[in-house]
Amino acid sequence: MPSTPRGTGLRPATLPTSQRVLLLVDFITSLDFPGAEKLAPKALAAARATAALKRRLHAEGVPTIYANDNYGVWQSDFHSLVSTCLGLEGEAGQIARLLYPQADDITILKPRHSAFYASALELLLTEIGARELVICGLATDMCVQLTAADAFLREFKVWVPADCTAAEDDEAKQRALDYMANVLKCDVQPSTPGEPKTA
Repeated sequence: MPSTPRGTGLRPATLPTSQRVLLLVDFITSLDFPGAEKLAPKALAAARATAALKRRLHAEGVPTIYANDNYGVWQSDFHSLVSTCLGLEGEAGQIARLLYPQADDITILKPRHSAFYASALELLLTEIGARELVICGLATDMCVQLTAADAFLREFKVWVPADCTAAEDDEAKQRALDYMANVLKCDVQPSTPGEPKTA
């Protein structure tokens, strides 16, 4: 049986090999849910910091995986979501432009909060050979924390840069960061140059 359907023009892509992967969770969003007005400016600040970190890690050969909610629309695809958000005004459009996926970035859709749940993420990480995750995204106290928890259970080393994630409430964000540092043993130092240290 052929590995790709005949006549599609598709060819298997070679995945990168890297011990570390940058994982961007739910940054591509229309920000049209209750509470989004509180999250939006903080999300934009986190996206700016993440864009700078992404450039630095890319220069070091670290691949990026985007894991985004499918919002319950099973017919959706990631690039349609990006295209929609690019056309939006305000923070949602600015974030999409800042973090527009590059040709060598990997994109997946996820049906629930954790990027691991019922998605291809674990298989991708195995194929890449990753043992360290840099998790950035929205929101700190929901999808980021639950993704970090699933990574911890799978014995990944995890860095959640505090300035590359955001939540509606600053206290909720800090509680989530404290939990990830103290319970999940994540590094939560900001995205300053240099190797992260485990908290």
